[in-house]
Amino acid sequence: MKRRQFMGAAAGAVSAVVVGGSAASAAGATTTTGAAPAAAPTAAPTGGPFPPAWPDPEPYGAADARPELMPRDDNSMILDLELRPHDAPLGRVWMRDTYVNQFEVDGRTLYVATGTTRAAGQVNAGPWNDGLYVWTAPALEGPWTLADTTGLRPGQPKGKVWSPEFVGENAPGRTVVAPWQEHWTDDGRFGKRGNVWAPEVHRFRDTWYIVACMGDHSIKVGSFLLVSEGGIEGPYRLAEGNVDKPFGEPFVGGPAFIAPGAYHHIDGSIFTEGDDAWLVLHNDLYARFTPDMEDIATPTHLPEFAQTPYAPEPYLEGAYVQKYRGRYYLMHAVWARSSTGTDGSPRYAYDPAGPGRVQEQYDAVVAVADRFEGPYSERYTAGVGAGHNNMFVDERGQAWATFFRNPAHGYWADPSRVADAAVPGVVRLEWTGPHTRRLTVARPAAG
Repeated sequence: MKRRQFMGAAAGAVSAVVVGGSAASAAGATTTTGAAPAAAPTAAPTGGPFPPAWPDPEPYGAADARPELMPRDDNSMILDLELRPHDAPLGRVWMRDTYVNQFEVDGRTLYVATGTTRAAGQVNAGPWNDGLYVWTAPALEGPWTLADTTGLRPGQPKGKVWSPEFVGENAPGRTVVAPWQEHWTDDGRFGKRGNVWAPEVHRFRDTWYIVACMGDHSIKVGSFLLVSEGGIEGPYRLAEGNVDKPFGEPFVGGPAFIAPGAYHHIDGSIFTEGDDAWLVLHNDLYARFTPDMEDIATPTHLPEFAQTPYAPEPYLEGAYVQKYRGRYYLMHAVWARSSTGTDGSPRYAYDPAGPGRVQEQYDAVVAVADRFEGPYSERYTAGVGAGHNNMFVDERGQAWATFFRNPAHGYWADPSRVADAAVPGVVRLEWTGPHTRRLTVARPAAG
């Protein structure tokens, strides 16, 4: 499908939005305790020509379900990425955890896209996939082409910059694939296993880096850093601090099939400012990289962002920090769940998983701070169904965020919509000014 046709089909679903795959409707959710108001109220002036910030639903932790905060045909687009051979049957690239960024390289604008993809013949990105692919473009609108890796690996698909399959490239003093990242086969429960998730591409001090995560079906689960020895196409090698393990310490987490001691913090991200770089790990950890970018300076007992948590705090994913207009924006992905409140009324909130709580929308929530470490403000809903993403700023100064429409549960898992899920999408953001300082999905213009 062409990009505009595809977005138009999605917009039709949004115009009659329900908050999730269940029978709960947005209208029903927005008139109940702990949910967003049904219509946008008038906010106090922001002191400038900025769109007003909407008052938050009460109490803190309630989710804002308004469809105006969803990517729509008028504020977003699906990137027309060059297809790989195994994308042909679908007619587009199947992608989760979409990442896009803009860089200035040798005086020219370069856009980069990547994400979690599936291998040929697979229905999703597990229990194994075939690695990381990168696309580039001179403008956000494209044309988007796969990074030219054909000179590095003539026998591999174009654009594949790293894979567990590249273990044969290891050499003394140069690790490309660590033993804990290799594909493996279990005793028959899943068979072939080992998947890589949520990559991000960064350029820091004239070197290209990729931070990514070995997923739940890997020998060890957690985040790692790749360092390019050439251009954006690579070749990439593993940072020295990840030869034996992912970043951080192991802890109890993830699905029950993960071996004890294998689970580390996932969804690693990078934040850079000046000559300094930090690793950001879900859901509240960070660490400064060593000057040579080969490890983090605090391998254990990582510091935590000073946040304003929900009570109780649900499971958060995909932490990402973006600096914009002098402030730091900390983004998380969190499931909005519908349930019945203690008074018997419907409830729609960022609650932990539990009996009677139905996953609906995979939202992007954001908090703001004056310092990278925090303290961060209370979180607000920045995008409905737009979770596990990143923010970036284009060459004109316009802020954007990515989205992918999570097909695992809820709204985009519904059989009527799942074909439009797992996409490389970008949505325009709007800023509510220096008083309220919010970045949200661009809402429809008033009137």
